[in-house]
Amino acid sequence: MPILKLPNHLINQIAAGEVVERPASVVKELVENSLDAGAHSIQIDVMGGGGKLIRVRDDGAGIDRQELALALSRHATSKIVSLEDLEAVVSLGFRGEALPSIASVSRMTLTSRSADDDTGWQIEAAGGVLTEARPAAHARGTTVEVADLFYNTPARRRFLRTERTEFMHIERWLKRLALSRPATAFTLTHNRRPVLQLPAVAEGGQSPARIAKICGETFAEQSLFVEREAEGIALSGWIGLPTFNRSQPDLQFWFVNGRSIGDRTLAHAARHAYRDVLFHGRHPAYVLYLTVDPSTVDANAHPAKLEVRFRDGRRVHGVVSQALEQALSQTRPGGNAAATTVSGPAPARFEQAPMALGSGSPGPSRSYGPSGSSFAARPGSAAVRDGLAAYRVMADTVGGQVSEPQADLPPLGHALAQIAGTYILAENRDGLVIVDMHAAHERILYEKLKHSFADKDLVRQPLLVPVTVAVSESEANLLEQSQAMLQSIGLGVDRAGPTSLVIRELPVLLRGADAETLIRDVLADLAESGESARVEDACHDFLATMACHHSVRANRILNLEEMDALLREMERTERADQCNHGRPTWTSVSMAELDKLFLRGR
Repeated sequence: MPILKLPNHLINQIAAGEVVERPASVVKELVENSLDAGAHSIQIDVMGGGGKLIRVRDDGAGIDRQELALALSRHATSKIVSLEDLEAVVSLGFRGEALPSIASVSRMTLTSRSADDDTGWQIEAAGGVLTEARPAAHARGTTVEVADLFYNTPARRRFLRTERTEFMHIERWLKRLALSRPATAFTLTHNRRPVLQLPAVAEGGQSPARIAKICGETFAEQSLFVEREAEGIALSGWIGLPTFNRSQPDLQFWFVNGRSIGDRTLAHAARHAYRDVLFHGRHPAYVLYLTVDPSTVDANAHPAKLEVRFRDGRRVHGVVSQALEQALSQTRPGGNAAATTVSGPAPARFEQAPMALGSGSPGPSRSYGPSGSSFAARPGSAAVRDGLAAYRVMADTVGGQVSEPQADLPPLGHALAQIAGTYILAENRDGLVIVDMHAAHERILYEKLKHSFADKDLVRQPLLVPVTVAVSESEANLLEQSQAMLQSIGLGVDRAGPTSLVIRELPVLLRGADAETLIRDVLADLAESGESARVEDACHDFLATMACHHSVRANRILNLEEMDALLREMERTERADQCNHGRPTWTSVSMAELDKLFLRGR
C-alpha cells in the first residue's frame, strides 16, 4: 500500500484507543477538565453504566463562543504554551486530545458560558463532525454530554462489561478524583438515582468526613494523620493503623501535585515503612498527598496520565519512607511515651530474660494469680465464709465505695490480675485494658535488639567458599555503580566478568542465608527504586526470631510489679500497639461498653 496521510476522524479514533478505554475513562477526562477550569461543584449523571449517557456539568470558568469548535480539535489546549510549561505541568490535563478523541467515538454535545458571555453557547459533534455554535440557556460553567459511546466502533463496544461493572469503575475513579480535591463538591447519579453526594470542604481544611465517606468509617477511625516537609518534598494524608490491614492493595491512594497516580517508587516506600508491623501477605491502607516541584516530575510518562516519573526517585523514596516510619513508630499506648507521667512508686524492672520472670514472690494483699488468688474456689462452707470475710475487708478498706480511677493514670493504667498465664488485666482512666504479655514482650525485645544492632558497626564475615552468580550485563553494571551502598549494608560483591559476580562477604547475622537469592533480590530492588533494604530486612527477621524465642512465654506467672513494669515498657516502646507479626498487643473495654454488657443505666 502507498503511504497516505490518515484522515482526521481516523486519527482521533486511534487516539481514543489510548485515552478512552471505557466509560470511566470519559468521566475521568471530563471531570479533570472541570477541575482545571476551577469548578467548585461538579455534577455527574450516568445512564446505562455510561454506555448510553455521561453528563458532566460544572461551575468553572467556561469556554468562550469563539473557542468551542477549537476545544474539539486535536492538540488544542489552554494549559500549556511553551516547552517550559510542559516541563512543569501543574494542570491535570494538557495534551488537548481528550475532547476530540471522545467526540470521535460518541455523540457529544458541548454547552458552555464564560463570565464575559451574556448567554451560553452549544456545539454538537457526531463521529467527529461538528455543527455550528448556537445559543443555549446555561449558567456560568460547562456541560458535556456524551451519548452512545462507541456507537461507530462496535468492536470496542463489545468489549464493555455489564452495566453494573462499568458503573463500578466510574464510581471508583470519581472517588479518587474527589479525594484529590476536597474543596470541590461532587454529586453522582446513575439512572437518575443519587449514588454519591460529597459536599465541599473549606479551603485549606482537612477532610476527615470525605475520607470516611469514601474509604469507610472504620478507616477514618483507625488511621493516623501524617504531615511532614523535608528537602522540598511535602507529604500529608492518612495512613491506616497496622491492625487495619487489607488482603488486597485496594485502599491505597497516591496523589502527586493533586494528580491521582500509581507509582512503584511510592508504593515500595509505603510497603517498606510497614514492613515491621504487618502480617506477611497483608497490605496497608492509606490516602497520601505528595507535593513536589513540578519541574522534578514528568507527568507525560503515560498516555492516560496514570503514572509519573521522578527526576530523583531515590530522594523521594527516602523522604516518604522515613516520614511514614516515624509516624508508625508512635503506634504505642498514649502515642508519646516520653510525655507519659506515671504516678505512685516506681515499678520493678521487667527483665528481658524470661527465666527471671515470676521469680519474685507476690505481695500478700495484691496476689491475684491462678495459684495465689484470694478467692480460690474451695468446696464446702469454708469457701463462703472466706469469700464474705474478704468482701468485708475490702468494704472496710474503701469505706464501702469503689474508688474512682486516678486522673493521672498512665495510658495502660495499673495491673490488676493475670488470666490463664497469658493475658494481663489492667485498669486505666477509661476502663479495662487487656494485654497479650507474650506479644507485648516480643515487640519490646525486638525494638531493643534493633537499636543495639543499629548502634554497632555491621560485622561482616568472609565466605569460606565464594559464591559465583551469573547475571545480565545491565545487572553487573548496576552492581558496579552501587558498590558503596553494598559495602554499607555488609555485602562484599565483586564483578568477575561481563555477566558474572562473586559474593565474598555477608553480614554475620546472615551467615546461613542463601547468598545468591539475596544478591538477586538486592539487584531487583536497585533496578526498581534505586535502593534496597533486603539485607536490613533479613537481619531484622533474624532479630525478630530472637525476640520471639526469648520473650516471656504463656503460663508464666508474673507478680503485679512485673506486670506494671511490662505495661510501662510498652508505653515507652515504639510500635508497641502490635507485635512483630502484626497482631495487636492490647485492647481495651470502656466503662460504657462494660455498662452495656450488664444493662446498667436502663
